[in-house]
Amino acid sequence: MSDLPRTHWTEAWRALDTEPPAGLLEQLLAAYAEPQRHYHGLQHLAECMAHFGRERVAAAHPAEVALALFFHDAVYDVHAHDNEARSADWAREALRQAGAGDEAAQRVHALVMATCHDAQPEGADAQLLVDIDLAILGAPPARFAEYEQQIRREYAHVPPEVFEPRRRAILGRFLARDPLYLTPGLRARCEAQARSNLRGATAQAG
Repeated sequence: MSDLPRTHWTEAWRALDTEPPAGLLEQLLAAYAEPQRHYHGLQHLAECMAHFGRERVAAAHPAEVALALFFHDAVYDVHAHDNEARSADWAREALRQAGAGDEAAQRVHALVMATCHDAQPEGADAQLLVDIDLAILGAPPARFAEYEQQIRREYAHVPPEVFEPRRRAILGRFLARDPLYLTPGLRARCEAQARSNLRGATAQAG
């Protein structure tokens, strides 16, 4: 893995005037490298941190956004429905263990929970985090097609007649958002391509 995520990791903890628990980054990277992750793995983490590097000026608490990105898919079990909650709990406990302060720990917990994508995020940091998590929807067509294939592999256990309408509904909900991206930088870079990708994917799924 490139040095980019590690740089953001180090800078985030330094900004919080503390150090992470020993071995925590290695635990996170090992989690992202689990074999069941075809999309929600190290590639996705690296892409998120690259977007963060370009957009961090939009954050009110950039260190907390960075750490929330590191943790947002820390737990990923395709058979479970509490991945975000477990990831958020892990993040909050890690920050508390490091002595980062309860307010910061609670904010990071809330940021990770925003990636449930069940409501419009409120506040600059949650909006930035969610936009970064969804930036893949506005990726170039070849990367978006790869992403769709990766998601299908993660849910290979789900039969097509169940997966396809569910996937179409999920993508359709994102397409219905206007705008999809709430931060100016991501909207400028990703909105038009995301709409093109989503229209094509929902038509194909239908």
